[in-house]
Amino acid sequence: MARAMYFESNRSSRDGMIAVGSVVMNRVQSDAYPDTICDVVGQKNQFAPGVMSKAMQLNTAPLIPGAAKAVAQGERHPRIGNSKFFHAAWYKADFNNIHYVLTTGGNAFYEKRRPEHVTRRNPVPASEGLTGG
Repeated sequence: MARAMYFESNRSSRDGMIAVGSVVMNRVQSDAYPDTICDVVGQKNQFAPGVMSKAMQLNTAPLIPGAAKAVAQGERHPRIGNSKFFHAAWYKADFNNIHYVLTTGGNAFYEKRRPEHVTRRNPVPASEGLTGG
């Protein structure tokens, strides 16, 4: 969990870390993905290259250990819902099945839906300060 947070939300806000962790846990709980945190995070082409092998320097991101523990103990970002996907907030995705639910910590989080069920086709305004800790 800490590795996903470090490489996907390094130097981000706590909300961004909790949101990344929430996506990981949504995938763990889904039948479409592996059943463990390590297997989800290590799944090829899903998270940052080298997420399972590159060195981490947690002194540059002191919030990560606590955020990872909080997610492992059940905390979720209150706006993440069933989202299993995210991309950098600056990236402009051009797909008709992306329903955005949250922008925080430099990432835009979304659900994949049938196109007729998408009501938010653009990233929502960024929000911070919604998680505890």
